[in-house]
Amino acid sequence: MPQLIECIPNFSEARRPEVVDEIVAAVQSVSAVTLLDRSSDLDHNRTVLTFVGPPEAVEEAAFRAIAKAVERIDLNQHTGEHPRIGAADVVPFVPLSGVTMEDCVALANRLAQRVADQLGIPVYLYEAAARRPERVNLENIRRGQYEGLKVEIETNPDRMPDYGPTKLGPAGATVIGARAPLVAFNVYLTTEDVAIAKAIARAVRHSSGGFRFVKAAGFLVEGRAQVSMNLTDYRQTPLARVVETIRREAARYGVGIHHSELVGLIPQEALIDAAIWYTQLDGFRPDQVLETRLFQAQAGQQGEKQPAAPSAFLDELAAATPAPGGGCAAAYAGAMGAALIAMMAGLTLGKKKYAEVQAQAEVIHAEAEQLRTALTQAVQADSAAFEAVMAAFKLPKDSEAQINLRQAEIQKATLQAARVPLNVAGMAARLIELAAQIVEIGNLNAISDGASGAALARAALTAAGYNVRINVSSLPDRTAGEPLLRELREYETRAQAAEARLRQILDVRGGITA
Repeated sequence: MPQLIECIPNFSEARRPEVVDEIVAAVQSVSAVTLLDRSSDLDHNRTVLTFVGPPEAVEEAAFRAIAKAVERIDLNQHTGEHPRIGAADVVPFVPLSGVTMEDCVALANRLAQRVADQLGIPVYLYEAAARRPERVNLENIRRGQYEGLKVEIETNPDRMPDYGPTKLGPAGATVIGARAPLVAFNVYLTTEDVAIAKAIARAVRHSSGGFRFVKAAGFLVEGRAQVSMNLTDYRQTPLARVVETIRREAARYGVGIHHSELVGLIPQEALIDAAIWYTQLDGFRPDQVLETRLFQAQAGQQGEKQPAAPSAFLDELAAATPAPGGGCAAAYAGAMGAALIAMMAGLTLGKKKYAEVQAQAEVIHAEAEQLRTALTQAVQADSAAFEAVMAAFKLPKDSEAQINLRQAEIQKATLQAARVPLNVAGMAARLIELAAQIVEIGNLNAISDGASGAALARAALTAAGYNVRINVSSLPDRTAGEPLLRELREYETRAQAAEARLRQILDVRGGITA
């Protein structure tokens, strides 16, 4: 699977196309990067680029684009509807394939350090890369915009950047982070009254009592009131649900939806979900999309490797080869457990009988899905870690220097081979806790599915634990593995407590006794 990261930087410029052209050229000067989209809004005076590529290339392209924006954009001369604190205002990284969110966080930190050191720009980290809880949300960092931050960064310790100087120049500050895919979506109303757009934004955004995973604000754009939104998890809060709520809220004020627009790109899944909702295609399958089936067929003809089906993975697991092995199986079992826990939470959502626990079920569902994704990725990560250990053992040992290097590489690779299943163990322990939570409040008709999810998570934890311990025992310097073993024991203790609680709940709620 190729390593691909998406970067969606936002620049505070749209009214000078020649400047935007220079920023785009900076991105395209990195040959391994592919520019997918360029979107400029004159009223917001803001441009959003979307490009993808392998991690190192994306990091370099992002730096070059930021450097060009710092050179060409003066925030003291900038005006626009959209809030901003920097010339290169926000630079998020999104894992697409072959990389994890943790990889994107590491990339964000490397880029932040480089921007601070080489460009002298204050940098704040947000979303998954945030170092402070209050900086997870971008709007908190942007509070007061460039003009307000210019004063506070020098006087308020809470506004100190994560990297770089505590002083703003004309290029302002930059926010860098790692996040899941989002949908930037604007709805234009049949009115120029921006107060209506602001009222609707309050109704739909999470921070003021609306939908989870929706950020919204009201603006006047192109002579129309606009509800501008970011849907940060379109799976948990579907696009169609938000649009219909805006339509109904607008009707209260005697207006309607004039049109809507995308900023940048949207995952196909989000549009398919909206189409399914509006057309009520309850039995729809993703492979019923003509283009999807066509691309799959073409990829197969070209010999491109497709994601392994469950039976294919089991065939690989049964083969007389050292990888995939027990660590991969542990991650796979954990992913199945996460899927069942998400299933029970999903069957609880939208049910009148469980109206009082909707918010809790939604949070559990979201976390279970995040863990399912991470555990699925860990299947490949475990194989890769094992291959790195084998490669280290194959290093030459013809001289003392080579022997020392080989020993160091074996130590490094074996530690990583222990860390991957340790991470799986931690996720498995968390899944057992989530299973206890959803079994306690969720849909009784799916209680055995939630319990089965916990059982699979326990299997994942046990198998992962074996793999942590065997790798630690193989370390040339075993003392380096002691912190890993302590962490593993903490996960096992947490899991035991959650399992005891789960058994009590199953006995009381479901009449299921172990």
